[in-house]
Amino acid sequence: GGSSRHMREFISSGRVVDVARREPEVEVVVRPRNGKHPIIEAQYLTGFDKVVCVKNEPIGRIYKVVDMLNNSSGRKITKITGPIRTDTPSVQGIWTPMLDIANQEYKIDIVED
Repeated sequence: GGSSRHMREFISSGRVVDVARREPEVEVVVRPRNGKHPIIEAQYLTGFDKVVCVKNEPIGRIYKVVDMLNNSSGRKITKITGPIRTDTPSVQGIWTPMLDIANQEYKIDIVED
């Protein structure tokens, strides 16, 4: 029982094996943590790691946490507080809400060599 009931079901029902088969490039390690809440830990090749507690979380949420960790880089999220300067500005130019290109027609010529 307790906080790890759904995680134990996720592991014992073979769902964790399904995740490992679906993502063969990801190493999956199951380790008991007696007396502690269940966690999902991701260690990235970049050297970063993330830990998410899945205490009392249903199986659907466990799948979402696994997917979220698989689709992230492990870097900490940092708030951008000032303007971003770059040596390679966008060739598209600066976007403004005054651009009305949704109703414009463009002539496109396809040239074959």
